Amino acid sequence: MSAVSESPVLVRREGRVGILTLNRPQQLNALNDALMDALGAALLAFDADEGIGAIVITGSDKAFAAGADIAAMAGWTYTEVVRDQFITRNWETLRQVRKPVIAAVAGFALGGGCELALACDIVVAAESARFGLPEIKLAMLPGAGGTQRLPRAIGKAKAMDLCLSGRLMDAAEADRLGLVSRVVPAERLADEALGLAATVAGYSLPALMSLKACVQRAWEGSLTEGIGYERRELYARFATEDAREGMQAFLAKRPPVFQHR
Repeated sequence: MSAVSESPVLVRREGRVGILTLNRPQQLNALNDALMDALGAALLAFDADEGIGAIVITGSDKAFAAGADIAAMAGWTYTEVVRDQFITRNWETLRQVRKPVIAAVAGFALGGGCELALACDIVVAAESARFGLPEIKLAMLPGAGGTQRLPRAIGKAKAMDLCLSGRLMDAAEADRLGLVSRVVPAERLADEALGLAATVAGYSLPALMSLKACVQRAWEGSLTEGIGYERRELYARFATEDAREGMQAFLAKRPPVFQHR
C-alpha cells in the first residue's frame, strides 16, 4: 500500500473503496499542513462520490504516521497557532466524513498519527504497529483529540498511563484494550483492510451512514439521547428502497442488490 510520489497523499480506488496513502516516507509520514490539507480534500471528495462506500487510510510498512511535523512547529508562537486555527482548520475534516473510514496501521502511529487512527471508525493493525502519545516528552500534549478519544477507547487509567509516561503500546496490547479492531500479520494488512472495506462498501450506503451516526452518538453523548436517535434512524430505514430489498432478498434466500437509495 505504499508508493513514492511528490504528492503527500496518494489517492486511488478499488471498486467501491477509496484508498488514501500517506506519502512522506522520508519523514515517516509526519503530518504537516500540506499533508493534512491533501488528506482532508481527498476525504471530502470520496465522501461526496456516490460510487464510494468506504474509505481506507494507510501509510507505509515503517510508519502509519510518526506524529506531527515537529520541524514545522518548532518556531510557532501562541498567537500564530490561535490565529491560524492549528488542528481545527484541517485535522478536524475527518469528523465531517459520513462514510465508514478504516485505518490500516503498520509501524509507528505516534502522536498525531495515533490521533488520526483514533478518529477513524475501524482500526486494522499489523503486528508491527506501535501506538503512543509521547507529546509529554516535548512539554506538549496530544491536541488533535488524543486526550478525549483515548480515554473513551481504553479507559481513564490506561489513557493516563500512556499520555503521562509517553510510552509506546504494541499491537497486542492495543487489541487487548480495545484501541484497535483487529490485528493481522504485517504481510496480510493490505488484503485484510481492503477486504473489510469492500465488504462494508457492499452494503447499503444510506444504512452505513445512518449506522455510523448512531454509534457516534453512543461514543459522544448520553444513553437517552443515543437511544432516541437510534430509534429515529431505525424508523427511517423503512422509508428506503434498500431496506425493502434487503428484507425481500432474505425471505427469498437470495443475495440483495442494493441501489444505495
